[in-house]
Amino acid sequence: MTAEEILEGQVILVDKPLTWSSFQAVNKLKYALKRELGLPKKFKIGHAGTLDPLATGLLIICTGKFTKRITEIQGQPKEYTGTFKLGATTPSYDLETEIDEKFSINHIDKTLINQILPQFLGEIDQKPPVFSAIKKDGIRMYEHARAGVEMEMESRKTTIHEFEITRIDLPEIDFRVVCSKGTYIRSLAHDFGKALESGAHLTVLRRTKIGDYSVESAVSPDDFESNLLKK
Repeated sequence: MTAEEILEGQVILVDKPLTWSSFQAVNKLKYALKRELGLPKKFKIGHAGTLDPLATGLLIICTGKFTKRITEIQGQPKEYTGTFKLGATTPSYDLETEIDEKFSINHIDKTLINQILPQFLGEIDQKPPVFSAIKKDGIRMYEHARAGVEMEMESRKTTIHEFEITRIDLPEIDFRVVCSKGTYIRSLAHDFGKALESGAHLTVLRRTKIGDYSVESAVSPDDFESNLLKK
């Protein structure tokens, strides 16, 4: 990979590590490219689709002219795998916040789980988590939430193309889902728990695909830097 290729335009597939923000991953590549290839202080680089710090997996980074494709890439279906933990909820719908309520799971079995699956397929109404980057009154919702300000989230249409349960070991269930842009898997976990007349929150999330791009072809930010150093 040369400086000319980066400036002209590249699509780089990164496997984002746990606890890293998407911004940190982009910055890691940005500074490595500037240092090793002598790129100008300002060059075009950005990512297509933010991943939460507690999620891992495919982050698509575009440079040069390919940054114009970011909106197109973001609009493609995304595949995720992960784990819901039944019997408890959190305000953020994941592990960012502590458990706020517990529920019984004694009535839940494989039959009940499979019975409710169809209601989450196709076009559904979904409320984003209050701990999200959506802006309201010019302020991101997670900032309102962390400040203890209660805000009502409006539901929005999203599409679940595929949804399957791949492991049941209560209170945990593993899943694979293919969904449209704007789907919150944390909200899916929360709503899934409610449909079971219990509660649930997301404990593991990994993005495996965006359109035809797969995490199997991705490298970690550290490996990307090491590969540059070898050249």
